[in-house]
Amino acid sequence: MTAAATTTPMAIVSFSLLLLLFGTSSAQLSTSFYSSSCPNVFSTVKSAVQSAVASEKRMGASLVRLFYHDCFVNGCDGSILLDDTANFTGEKNAAPNKNSARGFGVIDNIKSQVEKVCPGVVSCADILAITARDSTVALGGPSWAVKVGRRDARTASLSGANNNIPPPTFSLSSLISSFQAQGLSARDMVTLSGAHTFGQAQCTNFRARIYNETNIEASFATTRRASCPSTQGSGDSNLAPLDLQTPTAFDNRYYANLVSLKGLLHSDQQLFSNGSTDAQVRSYASSAGSFASDFAAAMIKLGDLSPLTGSNGEIRKVCSKVN
Repeated sequence: MTAAATTTPMAIVSFSLLLLLFGTSSAQLSTSFYSSSCPNVFSTVKSAVQSAVASEKRMGASLVRLFYHDCFVNGCDGSILLDDTANFTGEKNAAPNKNSARGFGVIDNIKSQVEKVCPGVVSCADILAITARDSTVALGGPSWAVKVGRRDARTASLSGANNNIPPPTFSLSSLISSFQAQGLSARDMVTLSGAHTFGQAQCTNFRARIYNETNIEASFATTRRASCPSTQGSGDSNLAPLDLQTPTAFDNRYYANLVSLKGLLHSDQQLFSNGSTDAQVRSYASSAGSFASDFAAAMIKLGDLSPLTGSNGEIRKVCSKVN
C-alpha cells in the first residue's frame, strides 16, 4: 500500500507530461497530420484544382491569391472565406478583396468533396494551403510539401484586411515593412511577389502607373492604355495580365519584365527601381530555377504564419460560415 501510494503521484505526473508533450506535438503543423484521419485529402484536392484550372487557367492565380490574402490577416486561418454575419463584417468586402478576390466557389466545391471522404476532419484553412500549391503546380510551377493541421477561425477582420494586405500603390519601403510585420523578410517579399507571374489586375489598380509614371517602357504603357482609359470610372474593371508574355504560366518572366520596366503595378516596378532589391530581381530574371526553388520555400514560410492549432478555432463544415 505504502509503495503504491508513493509511486502513484509520480505516475500521474509522468502521464501528465506525456499528455502535455503529445498536446504540444499535435498543435504543430506537419506534412503527415492527416495521414491517418484523412489519407486521401491531398489527392482529392489535387483532382479538384486540376479540374478548376483546366476550366479556367486564370483560376489558378486567383486561388493562390486567396491564400496570400488569408495569411496576411491574423495568419492562415481561413478567415477570408467567411461571409458577413450579424456579429462581424468579414474580409470579402475589404478594399483589397471586394470585386477582385475570387475562387470562393471553387474552395466550397473542394471542401464538399473533402467532406465526402472524411467529414469534419480537414479545415478550410488547410484546403487553402493545399490549393495554393496545387494551383501553382497546375500552371507549371514548383511543388512543395504542404504542412497541415491548421484550424479555422470563428471570426474575420475587415480592418485587418484593409490594413495588412499591401496595396498596389505601395513604395518599396512600405512593401518591405508590410511583409516584415508578418515575419517575412525583404527577400521573402520579392520572392512571393513572383506570384504575379500569373493572374490579372484591374485597370483601376494600374491606371496611375501607365499614365503618370516615367519608369515605364513606352510601348508597354501604350499597349496598356488601349484598354484602360485615363478617366476614373471608365473601364475600371478592365483586366490586363500581370505578366504580358505568359499570363497563365509559372516562370520568371515577371522579373525580366521588371528589368525591362514593364511592371504592370506601381508596387511591382518598385522591386526594380534603383533600390535594395534590384540585385535579387536580376538574379531571378536570369535564373528560373533559383526563383522556383525560393518560391516553394517562401510559400512554406507564408503558410506558417500564425496558424490556429490544437484546441483553437474549429473545423468548419462549410467554409463560408462558422459552425
